[in-house]
Amino acid sequence: MGYRVAVVGATGNVGREMLNILAEREFPLDEIAAVASPRSTGDMIPFGETDRELKVRNLEHFDFTGWDIALFAAGSGPTKIYAPKAAAAGCVVIDNSSLYRMEPDVPLIVPEVNPDAIDGYAKRNIIANPNCSTAQMVVALKPLHDAATIRRVVVSTYQSVSGAGKEGMDELFEQTRAIFVGDPKETRKFTKQIAFNVIPHIDVFMEDGSTKEEWKMVAETHKILDPAIGVTATCVRVPVFVGHSEAITIEFENPISVAKAHEVLRAAPGIMLVDKREDGGYVTPIECVGEYATYVSRVRKDPTVAHGLSLWCVSDNLRKGAALNAVQIAELLGRRHLRKA
Repeated sequence: MGYRVAVVGATGNVGREMLNILAEREFPLDEIAAVASPRSTGDMIPFGETDRELKVRNLEHFDFTGWDIALFAAGSGPTKIYAPKAAAAGCVVIDNSSLYRMEPDVPLIVPEVNPDAIDGYAKRNIIANPNCSTAQMVVALKPLHDAATIRRVVVSTYQSVSGAGKEGMDELFEQTRAIFVGDPKETRKFTKQIAFNVIPHIDVFMEDGSTKEEWKMVAETHKILDPAIGVTATCVRVPVFVGHSEAITIEFENPISVAKAHEVLRAAPGIMLVDKREDGGYVTPIECVGEYATYVSRVRKDPTVAHGLSLWCVSDNLRKGAALNAVQIAELLGRRHLRKA
């Protein structure tokens, strides 16, 4: 006996990746539904690399009654309307938008970090998926925090344009092409040219000068990992199609050597340590595309504090930063609570 699962926003980048990962991981399914906005209704989309295609169903008319899990990748607007309806119908919502992340009665889950928090899902029948940049960072921080207690984190992100959706990817492609052929460069999705440039601005500005993306990394790390950790972030959009990178400097309460950090990172779930002090002995975003792991490289002492390390962290933001984490939450929910397969 398997689960009846609906993927809402199935035609977008993250929704398609959810379908791919459900197929790859052979999630125990009795039925799978691809659900999207009316403009996509009737389209056919592949179910991963199987021979199966799914006909897209209209979200406005979709009845969630009898469905076990709905993976939402539809954005905050549609989610605000339809997630409560799905939850009220008895379908557990795993939402990829920012809408519910900081709600106190909605668990915010990274399964490698805080799996026990999922036990509170039944309060609203909704579980939140974290921001893509937060997800990979807390996977890397968790084993180090357990080993030596993190006091403070300083992170600078190098975030790919796929984090801004298909429009962001299209804009990078079109601007790059325009530069090579001498056509005018158009800026629509981003505030400045993204091709051959970096933009220190993701999401809206807040009163203190930080951006909302930076605030998310702070607030979500506190909710998922530990509210006592000081976090400061600078989030930057870079001309990379897929794969977020982060330069992370960590101050600890207790001493921890590079050798010990290597030991705990190697043993930690979801992490692949690639750290050779030689040319190419590290992972770049292009190498993580399509992979499940969060990659950690360049682990070294930070000599400016008593107990400090710096490291480089890379992950496929459409996977661990979104779709993979959502499917892992569904797997965790099945093991601990639904237990249908």
